[in-house]
Amino acid sequence: MGRIEDQAFIGNMRTGALVDRDGAITMLSPGRFDAAAVFARLLGTEEHGLWRVGPAVDGPSPAAARRRYLPGTLVLESTWVTRGGTVQMVDVMPSTGEAPHVVRIVRGVNGRVRMRSLLRARPGWGRNVPRVGTDGYRAFADSEPGRLWLDTTAPTHAADGDLVSEFVVSEGETVSLTLTWSPDADSPPPLPDASGLFKESVDFWKEWISRSTYRGPHRDAVERSLITLKALTYAPTGAIVAAATTSLPEEIGGERQWDYRFCWLRDSAFIVETFLACGYIDEARAWINWLCATIGGHPEQLQVMYGVAGERALPETELDWLPGYQGSTPVRTGNAAAKQLQVDVYGEVISALYETQLRDLALAQVVGPLVTDLATCLEELWASPDEGIWEVRGPRRHFVHSKVMAWAAYDRAVRLIDAGYAQGPADRWRALRDEIHAQVCREGYDKQRGTFTQSYGSTELDAALLQMVAVEFLPPTDKRIIGTIEAIQRELSMRGGFLRRYRTDGARAGHDGLHGDEGAFLICVGWLIGALARIGRVAEAEILLDGLLSTRSDLGLMSEEWDPYLQQQLGNTPQGFSHLALIHAALAVHAARDEQELVRSGAGR
Repeated sequence: MGRIEDQAFIGNMRTGALVDRDGAITMLSPGRFDAAAVFARLLGTEEHGLWRVGPAVDGPSPAAARRRYLPGTLVLESTWVTRGGTVQMVDVMPSTGEAPHVVRIVRGVNGRVRMRSLLRARPGWGRNVPRVGTDGYRAFADSEPGRLWLDTTAPTHAADGDLVSEFVVSEGETVSLTLTWSPDADSPPPLPDASGLFKESVDFWKEWISRSTYRGPHRDAVERSLITLKALTYAPTGAIVAAATTSLPEEIGGERQWDYRFCWLRDSAFIVETFLACGYIDEARAWINWLCATIGGHPEQLQVMYGVAGERALPETELDWLPGYQGSTPVRTGNAAAKQLQVDVYGEVISALYETQLRDLALAQVVGPLVTDLATCLEELWASPDEGIWEVRGPRRHFVHSKVMAWAAYDRAVRLIDAGYAQGPADRWRALRDEIHAQVCREGYDKQRGTFTQSYGSTELDAALLQMVAVEFLPPTDKRIIGTIEAIQRELSMRGGFLRRYRTDGARAGHDGLHGDEGAFLICVGWLIGALARIGRVAEAEILLDGLLSTRSDLGLMSEEWDPYLQQQLGNTPQGFSHLALIHAALAVHAARDEQELVRSGAGR
């Protein structure tokens, strides 16, 4: 496998596929994001499944000379320039229609190019060779459950569990190949209209992104990130997954591989606030509906993450037959962190509900009771040690970030009550908010070093403390805030101004209970950019924003982490955290520059 940034992403707001530069779909879970993959080359070898369409050559399949997303869409266009001519292919997963499709349309630009499609479905994460067959132009592969149907005018034959199509395209000619998944293996889906599905998808994405209210700098990058976040939404319920993949490593060859194809309440709450900041409220309403249905009137049973349809059981399993991306094992599905206590989640969810309520007053009947229920449950939990935002696999601690977000939960709840949008014991929660604030300032602050720390009694730092600025725990001019920002920059910085989450201990198990190290977490530099902008260091924030933008792939996609030494992406991709960080960083810098201009213009008068 090449680099993580070689992977393009297409999706239909139900599931997604990764597409390599050679035209191979390297990962696809049909039906929904968290289903078992039928193509798993990304985490193994070609024998674990892929669907490659590209020029037919002897030897390794050539990489596309150029690729891009059609402007304002999630439609991928790849171009190959060969001795025989030039050919283009568009890849799209249409967001319209009932059946999930992958549409691949090959068009001859000039000359004559012989093309080959190899569809190697391997259900069960590459473990099983399916029964395949073909009847004229309609071919199938059993996918356990259901069936994959391949429709194309290209001659197709079955061989050793594969479906192979070969054809020639000349200038102006097109050949379509459409893969459709049906949960019913006995009933073929209707024949797809590839060109119609392509047009509907282009129209859908262009109309959606046209509703963005963002008009600041780096608009193209912001809009690409918005489209990516929208594509990580599971449309049938409104859930939003953290990333489209599992088990891409945070350290090549290390053990830090996790399944991110679920809806974390924290991640999705952040994404909802991002949508709101750019003018999208329907996405917030859909997420709130999912949240209400998932909690089901029992907020005391709240989990930190769920399946996209609200599933609570997400057992963590190791797939020992997969060799992992570049040998990084174990490959995991499911996530044991679902059973952790992460107190900060209450603050992030209530903050997202608060922001939504401010923009849609009609939601008070839904938002108000939900905030009251969550704040009531938090009374029993906020003083407990927890696993925190980074889901440590070591002992629970009193994480300062968790306490700060508990403070934010009560701060927003009291604001809603005072404004008449919720009911609850405002005086008690106001006193509790003040108690938490005083405790954090007393137990979580290192006076000698002038910085807040990762946990009570600890000397370690944590980049999540930068969120203290965003939630307005203290004024941005407070020396304790400025001291914390500067300490994090001194002690957690990597080359280029990127940040670690916290220090790791290499071969020894660290405070997080894990061995090994990791790259720079991109959301952390996003938080730093926002914090610097808010304390008036706008020029410094702009420099770091340029660095954050440089971590994007040629398609504008971002993974979870960045290796600033090898200059490559790490971790699951595309990562919601990273894309929302870019948007919020751009918003913060834009707002700070506007404020400076206002001050200058006022002084000039």
